[in-house]
Amino acid sequence: MALSVDSALYRWQRLGAESPSQTLSELAPLLFSVRDKAKLNLDKWRIVFPNNGRQQKDWKQASTFYSGNRIQTTKYTWFTFLPQNLFEQFHRLGNIYFFFLVVLNWFPQVEVFHKEITMLPLIVVLLASMIKDAVEDYRKYQFDKMINFSKTRVYDKEERAYVERCWKDVQVGDFVQLQCNETIPADILLLYSSDQNGICHLETANLDGETNLKQRQVVTGFSSQNTLFEPEFFQNTIICEMPNNDLNKFKGYMEQPNHERIGFNIESLLLRGCTIRNTEAAIGIVIYAGHETKAMLNNNGPRYKRSKIERRMNIDIFLCVGLLFMMCLVGAIGHGIWTRNFLEHPPYDVPDENGDFLSPVLAGIYMFLTMIILLQVLIPISLYVSIELVKLGQVFLIHNDIDLFDEEADLPIQCRALNITEDLGQIQYIFSDKTGTLTENKMVFRRCTIDGIEFSHQENARRLETHKELDLDDEDLAKLQHFTLPPMNIERPATYKQRTMRPLRRCQSARAHFQGHTRNRSLGRRDSNQSQVAFSSTIEKDVTPDSRLLRRVREAALQTEDLSPFIHMKTSPSLTDFFLALAICNTVLVSTATEPRQRVTVPPPIKPSGITLEKIHQIFQRLKLASLSQSLSSSQSSSDLGASFNAKNTEEHLAALGCCDNDDDCCTSSRGDELRGKGSTDIGSASLDEVFKSVTNNSLPTDFCYEAESPDEAALVYAAQAYSFTLVSRTPEHVTVRLPQGTLLTFDILYTLGFDSVRKRMSVVVRHPLTKEIVVYTKGADSVIMDLLEDSAKADISAEKRMKRIKEKTQKHLDYYARDGLRTLCIAKKVLNEDDFQKWANFRREAEAAIDNRDELLMETAQHLETKLTLLGATGIEDRLQDGVPDTIAALREAGIQIWVLTGDKQETAVNIAYSCKLLKQRDTVFTINTENKVNIE
Repeated sequence: MALSVDSALYRWQRLGAESPSQTLSELAPLLFSVRDKAKLNLDKWRIVFPNNGRQQKDWKQASTFYSGNRIQTTKYTWFTFLPQNLFEQFHRLGNIYFFFLVVLNWFPQVEVFHKEITMLPLIVVLLASMIKDAVEDYRKYQFDKMINFSKTRVYDKEERAYVERCWKDVQVGDFVQLQCNETIPADILLLYSSDQNGICHLETANLDGETNLKQRQVVTGFSSQNTLFEPEFFQNTIICEMPNNDLNKFKGYMEQPNHERIGFNIESLLLRGCTIRNTEAAIGIVIYAGHETKAMLNNNGPRYKRSKIERRMNIDIFLCVGLLFMMCLVGAIGHGIWTRNFLEHPPYDVPDENGDFLSPVLAGIYMFLTMIILLQVLIPISLYVSIELVKLGQVFLIHNDIDLFDEEADLPIQCRALNITEDLGQIQYIFSDKTGTLTENKMVFRRCTIDGIEFSHQENARRLETHKELDLDDEDLAKLQHFTLPPMNIERPATYKQRTMRPLRRCQSARAHFQGHTRNRSLGRRDSNQSQVAFSSTIEKDVTPDSRLLRRVREAALQTEDLSPFIHMKTSPSLTDFFLALAICNTVLVSTATEPRQRVTVPPPIKPSGITLEKIHQIFQRLKLASLSQSLSSSQSSSDLGASFNAKNTEEHLAALGCCDNDDDCCTSSRGDELRGKGSTDIGSASLDEVFKSVTNNSLPTDFCYEAESPDEAALVYAAQAYSFTLVSRTPEHVTVRLPQGTLLTFDILYTLGFDSVRKRMSVVVRHPLTKEIVVYTKGADSVIMDLLEDSAKADISAEKRMKRIKEKTQKHLDYYARDGLRTLCIAKKVLNEDDFQKWANFRREAEAAIDNRDELLMETAQHLETKLTLLGATGIEDRLQDGVPDTIAALREAGIQIWVLTGDKQETAVNIAYSCKLLKQRDTVFTINTENKVNIE
């Protein structure tokens, strides 16, 4: 049995005594039983026991301390509505003023009107506001009720099956089964996915507004299950951090019955409110429920909002009260002086029950209070009622404004807060993001530099200048096909057939029409009223290749045709690595146009008899495949390249390699003898045809959809595809790239180090299928990549000069890209030997299993790996301004509104964009403050 509550204290005390070097923080999660949760250590860690009957006592004890899954976003309850609403309404000075008049009118000495009549206006005002607030809060109550009574499938330990339950009945420790297009009811640790690679895809639009799919990975050790996950056999105990509102961080570990620990992080956590996509079934255990989920912790709850006009009105009412006080004071003083002038008493004065008359001073006080009631019209009691009616009318007009209707989403504008609509016209400051707000967030590959040589892609630039966003029919699409370069699919080595490939299409991101966490249980089928968002237009996916770069690619192909060792290789191997890095160094999801957002998988190639991988490797080495991977793409050049690979040239290749087309007739040549004399190995009777067929899969589709978490990644993948380095498939363990000839190369993915804002880069560690080298491909900001480059050996002066020259030229090109307003990325690589990689991998696994200082350890391992890189090149990506942005900003500035734009781009890029969108004018004086210390700015 896994760790129990009653045994936790004893076992960890014993371990602590045996291992005195262990710090308290390492033992903290399990030092105390759940009964002692109030103690300090369990304020930092949470213990989750499975609700499957095996640890029922522990689960019951722990569940009493955890929140249920019922949520409440309403401001009031049936019992607190009246006092709480009155308390909020009396924040208005006007209401306090009128209430004072009502109380004052109850005193007979100063009574002016009937008591009931004086109360009636105030009651009407308060009641009108109460009704409005009650209606608004009742809508929230209905929304909460719809969510709480939504259905999901929860494992029942009595029936030993999944049964439908309401969301409100889900508890921490329950096992939940999710289906495609279902909304996640709580924060759940992923333990099973129907995907063969243990991947679950999420759409997080309800949390962050992004429609691109996010990938979540089953906890290590659970991804290799061949059968459905069975909760009754789950015996592990989960220790994780306490609930917090950080959507991007989560850490913990799972303790197995043999006391082994399995670490996990945010990549295995399914967040409440997200939607399951592309996954038929997923099973997980609830970690946080209800108001302890990360989504609810980011919701600060309902609060009373007051507009600027309302706050200003309080000041005006205060001034009016001051004026009223002065008027009443003057009247009271005058009345006292006037009554004093009578010798006895005023003739209208009535004595009290004792026969006494009022003194002039007391008469003046009563007159002061009486005049307050008489002059109360100075502040009209209908003021707030009139304002509320005007607000309702304004909300109605806003909801029905045709200019504010979103045709793409088929939704009108909605006012969530009815109290502050008038503030829309009182804006003084606008704080704006750049990407996706000022720009279209449509990243387009614009230009690149490889080995210090700049390729401007002028044709691509002209296409971008003249391109118009139109809905293209099939005829128009056919006209644009020359923008995409088709690969050459090898069916026989003697005749290379050309098969035109349709332009790649990025998937439409199908965002479910979501209303209050409702879900569609139709297993992957979407409602017809779903809105199609995040559509990638033609401008993003079509890249016109640069003629000079295309010529170098053609030279590489022709050099491959002639295997003479005396021919100088003019093309650099960096071309190959550059395009492979563009295709591999990402987390792009690959699917087909016929099955959008359904992962493409490549079946393992069938190896013909008599052909070993070593023999295939020898042929690829002879064909200079590593350099050939820089190859061809254009439809205008594919015919020339295809003609060069004809039957005659193939026979020469076979002769040069000493290969036989059949057992009886073996080809020989002096060139073949020469090559064999230099150490080549005879590969027997294997034909080149068989070799290519063993690594080529012509049954794969040619029309792919690319879905990327970042538009930059998709742009780079499209750029690689334009030169026929096509990303075909990606799984957590493998990535497959189709080379220009149609040959498939499947790389083993050893590790993926995702991008973060601290490192400003991402890396992918792969094993090359031919050379078996361990290669690290890295892309990131030039400000960090340039500092991580390897210094050439001082003994090799020529290599040092060459690398220095490449670095200087690349930096010069990057500065030019930035001044042109392009987003820049550097591409680099590193080759590791097996021993160094194993040492690093062990260090990485220890960091992943740690729970204390895990983030720091993971950062340290990443920085240790991403050093001594070799620069391959850099890219410039364009993100165009949205239509009307310059005119809008100019109009806002002219209206006196101050605009601030936040961007993570380079300084030169940011300044260029600022001028382009008219945030800066040519006559403006720009002050630049660069510092890494906050104190220096102050």
